[in-house]
Amino acid sequence: MFNIILFGPPGSGKGTQSEKLIAKYQLKHLSTGDLLRSEIAGKTPLGLEAKNFMDKGQLVPDEVVIGMISTALEANPAAKGFLFDGFPRTEAQSEALDKLLSLKKTAIGVMLALQVTEEELVKRLLNRGLTSGRSDDTNEEVIRARIREYETKTAVVADYYKRFEKVVEVKGEGTVEEIFGALSAEIDKRLS
Repeated sequence: MFNIILFGPPGSGKGTQSEKLIAKYQLKHLSTGDLLRSEIAGKTPLGLEAKNFMDKGQLVPDEVVIGMISTALEANPAAKGFLFDGFPRTEAQSEALDKLLSLKKTAIGVMLALQVTEEELVKRLLNRGLTSGRSDDTNEEVIRARIREYETKTAVVADYYKRFEKVVEVKGEGTVEEIFGALSAEIDKRLS
């Protein structure tokens, strides 16, 4: 089983590249947002617990999210691997994920970190805002604040995985195909 974390700031192309990587390597996409929505819709015990926190405007605790990831891993025993999207976001989540994967006799194979300049991110997000219907993609100040938030909070996750030499920085600018080629080359190196 080969597990990947696709990492990058808002607008770095994670969504686009995730779809292509999942198709090429037959990975199971693990998006914590999708997992939360699915568990809540299914009225599972973890979903109800998560909804309780969300209804109060609170973050869903790590142990609840890890529980959902554990359920997703168990539900897909034949998966060739998982692509983690939107998780982990903190060092504590990274440690908890590693512990869970270790219990399942697997690990993170690589963290692919898309590198995109702030100006390019702002341009992409403003562009996306024209069609996405997302209000947070239409205001340049809000976009820059989201990028700063990413850099201060989630960049620690890359620092965590750097300790285990699992982080590969990939240029996230160029055509979709060029970026996909660079990501695929890094995965292929580790699969051979």
